[in-house]
This record gives sequence, structure tokens and C-alpha cells, in this order.
Amino acid sequence: MNRFLGNITNRIDAKGRVSVPAHFRSIIQKAGHAELYALRSLHLPALDVGGPELLSRFDKRLENEDPFAETADDMSFYLHADGGFLKLDGEGRITITDFIREHTGVSSDVTFAGANTHFQMWHPDRFEAHRTTVRERLAEKRQLETLNGGSR
Repeated sequence: MNRFLGNITNRIDAKGRVSVPAHFRSIIQKAGHAELYALRSLHLPALDVGGPELLSRFDKRLENEDPFAETADDMSFYLHADGGFLKLDGEGRITITDFIREHTGVSSDVTFAGANTHFQMWHPDRFEAHRTTVRERLAEKRQLETLNGGSR
């Protein structure tokens, strides 16, 4: 399966490295990636992480913007100055850098969460809080749709 699914929390070792979950590593290795592109989420305290195609997908969107418009400048800055590459070592670990710590707040553990074509890295407590919020929103939406005569 070529999708990043599920979630797992791994401990950061004494050297500041964490193992990418085996299932996620398998997808990364099948794609032939030695490094990953990471971008700080705009709306979540998490990193979006994927192969170079994740950056390419964003760059393609940027190509459709007017290069003289402020939006294009903002998008380019966000993608290129606020993103970075993470290298996988031979054991499938990445080093938890200040780039990761500052945005996610991770200290001793990291939760890896599947997001279909990429995955996210979270502080475990923030991940659990977000998961609870998402489930509540979806349950509320389902209840409203049921009250309004069913789903679409």
C-alpha cells in the first residue's frame, strides 16, 4: 500500500534521533527517497513531511500564481524559507532539529500520523487533542446532517 496510514509514537534517543515508523519507511524506500521535505503546517502545530514530490506539488501550485503578486512571494517564502529537508540515516531515523522542535514542541517523543500522500509529525499530547477535536467536529457534522434529512 502506498499510503501513509495510522499513527505511532516513537521515543527520541539520547542523540536526538527518532525512528520513522517501519510502514512509513517502507513507502519512502520504495519511492527511492533518501531525504524528505518538511514544511511547518500553517494551521496546526505539526510538520507535513513527504518525499520531494510534496515540494514539487506545492511548486506547481506556485507556478500558477502571478510572479509579481504578493501571494506568489508569500507562497515562495513559506515553501522555501520555512521548509527544509530531513535526511534519513541508514537505520531509518531522522534527527529532531530546532526546526522541528520549535514548531511542534516535541521533546522526548514524536507522534507520526498518516496523511495519505505524506505524514505529519506531532507532539503526542497535541496530536491526541487534535484527534479528539476532529472526531468531535465530524460527529457533530454527522448529527446535523442526520437531523437535516440525511447525508448528501
